[in-house]
Amino acid sequence: MRDPMFISALDLFKIGIGPSSSHTVGPILAARTFLEKVLSQPPVNSHIRCTLKGSLAYTGKGHATDRAIMLGLHGFSPQDLTALDVDALVSSLSSKTHLTAREACQFNPEVDIVFDRQETLPQHPNGMVFEYIGDAEEIILKKTYFSIGGGFINDLNDIDDLVAPLHMESALAIPFSFGSGHNMLKMSRDSGKSIAAMKRINEREYLSKTELDQGLDAVWQAMRTCVENGLKTEGALPGSLNLSRRAKKLHDQLLADPDEANVTDWLCAYAMAVSEENAAGHMVVTAPTNGAAGVIPAILYYLMVHQAGTQEQIRDFLLVASAIGGIIKMRSSISGAEVGCQGEVGSASSMAAAGLCAVRGGTSEQIENAAEIALEHHLGMTCDPVHGLVQVPCVERNGFGAIKAYTAASLAKRGTGQHFMSLDNCLAAMKQTGLEMSEKFKETSLGGLAVSNTEC
Repeated sequence: MRDPMFISALDLFKIGIGPSSSHTVGPILAARTFLEKVLSQPPVNSHIRCTLKGSLAYTGKGHATDRAIMLGLHGFSPQDLTALDVDALVSSLSSKTHLTAREACQFNPEVDIVFDRQETLPQHPNGMVFEYIGDAEEIILKKTYFSIGGGFINDLNDIDDLVAPLHMESALAIPFSFGSGHNMLKMSRDSGKSIAAMKRINEREYLSKTELDQGLDAVWQAMRTCVENGLKTEGALPGSLNLSRRAKKLHDQLLADPDEANVTDWLCAYAMAVSEENAAGHMVVTAPTNGAAGVIPAILYYLMVHQAGTQEQIRDFLLVASAIGGIIKMRSSISGAEVGCQGEVGSASSMAAAGLCAVRGGTSEQIENAAEIALEHHLGMTCDPVHGLVQVPCVERNGFGAIKAYTAASLAKRGTGQHFMSLDNCLAAMKQTGLEMSEKFKETSLGGLAVSNTEC
C-alpha cells in the first residue's frame, strides 16, 4: 500500500468563484498553467485550441467551463476574480482576438474551445487538451490536464502516480500521518491528542501559527460573506432555467417570525444562500467542492449566530473537517464526475458533521462516527444537474446536506462512539458505488432529473 499523503486545510478550502470547482476553478487553473508554458516559448504567429472531454464537454456550458478557459488563458486565477465583476470581464475578453500576454497568439473562444462528447479520456472524466499551434498548423506544445475535484488539477504525466490523485506532501514528513479513519483514531488514542490538535501539529510542519490561523480565519470570513451576500440578494439566477433565488425570502420569513423557525429552516436558508451565490458565479469556498459549498458555511454560520460560537471553535471545526476531507479524498473521491453527488454533498456533510461534533466536545470516536453517519446517508446520490447548471437539485441539496450533518453530529454525540460501520468501510462503499454508477448519473446531465423535467 502506498504511503499516506498530507493535504493542508488551506488547500482543501480554497477561495474562488462559482459555479463549479471541477468545471470552473480547475479549468481556470489549467488554462493559466498552460499559458505560463506558452509564455516560456519564443513568440511566433500562433493560436491556442482547448478540447474539453467527458463531463467537461457534456456540462461545461452550464458550468461556465468555456468562460473559465478564457479567463485562465488571459492570465486570471480564481482568487483574482473574487472581487471583480466577472460578467463584465468576460464580456470584455470575448471581444479580444489575441491573448493579453502574447499578442502573436490568437485565441477565439467560439472556435478554439471544442466540446468533444465523443471520447472520454481513460484517466479521468474531466479532461482538457491544450494545444499551442504554429502558423503552419504544427503543434508546438500540447498538454493534457485533468480537473479532479475541489479545484485540484493534474497533468497526464503525474495523474497515475498520485494517491487521490493529488499534489500533496508525503505524510512521512508529518508527526500524525493518518490516511484512514482507523489510523486517525489509533493515533488519537496513542497520543492522547484530539483530531484538531493532531491536524494543527501536522499543519505547523509547513505553516507558522500565525499563517495557519490567519488562513483559517480568511476561509471563515469568506464563507460568512458568502452566506450574508446570498441572504440579501434577490432576482433570477443566470442560465436557461430562469430560477428565482429563494434564500432571502426564506430568511426574511424566519426573521419575521423566529418563534416558528427551527434549526432546519435556518440551515436551509444559510446553505441555499451560499449555493445561490455559487450558481451566480460569485465568490465561494471549495468545501470541499463548489457544488457542495453551502453545507459547511451553513453549519458554521448557525454555530456563530445562534449558538455563540467562538473564533477558536471555528478554527478547530475547519481543522477537523479538513482532516476528514483529506481522508475522503485519499480513499475515495470528492468529484461528482467520478462518483456522483455522494462525493460532493455527501463529503461536505460528513466533514461538517465531524467538525460540529468536535466543537461540541465530542471524542475522537464520536467525531469519526458523526462523519460516517452523514456520509452513509448520502450513498448512491447521483449528480444529475438539470440543463447542466449547478442549480437543480444542487441548491436545495446543500440545505439537506447541512441538515443531515447537524443530525449526524447530534446522534453521534449522544452515543458512545462505538458503531458497526466504520468511516473507512463507508468510504469503500462510496467508491465502489461510484465505480458501478452509470456515467449518465455522474455530472453529464444524461440521466435522472436532468432528463426528467418537462416543459409546461
